[in-house]
Amino acid sequence: MLNIVLVEPEIPQNTGNIARTCAATRSRLHLIKPLGFDISERAVRRAGLDYWHMVEVQVYDSLDHFFAVNPKPDLWLATTKAPRDYTQASFRDGCWLMFGKETAGLPEKLRTRWYNRCVRIPMRPDARSLNLANSVAVLTYEALRQLDFPGLSGEGEMAKQL
Repeated sequence: MLNIVLVEPEIPQNTGNIARTCAATRSRLHLIKPLGFDISERAVRRAGLDYWHMVEVQVYDSLDHFFAVNPKPDLWLATTKAPRDYTQASFRDGCWLMFGKETAGLPEKLRTRWYNRCVRIPMRPDARSLNLANSVAVLTYEALRQLDFPGLSGEGEMAKQL
């Protein structure tokens, strides 16, 4: 099982899409405050997130709180500033994929501390970044591909027709 960590996410639609990816892949979702939106049961229901019950969500008050609860995570940081692309990472079962907030990315102190665990998604030099939800999906599915998609179906109903 993978762990998807969002540091101070700001846009509720991105987090909703990421939660859907987590539901589809059986990944845990970790949210580090402050959040730019409400995730109360009422707010989630009103937003029509009918898959939210399929996601294991853990909320932390701060980065310090996150690291106090998870002192030695097998952590990979997604950042446009990384020295290597994500295909050079060796993801393991139970690893943690961390993403920064939409407007600022991950804090410099984290990128410095985890320099050897920073990865980027290749893109043209004049493009700022991908959408957060898309970035999470790219890295999540690469990690799952490396793990041979544990517990996930690799066939659709069309396979029965063959």
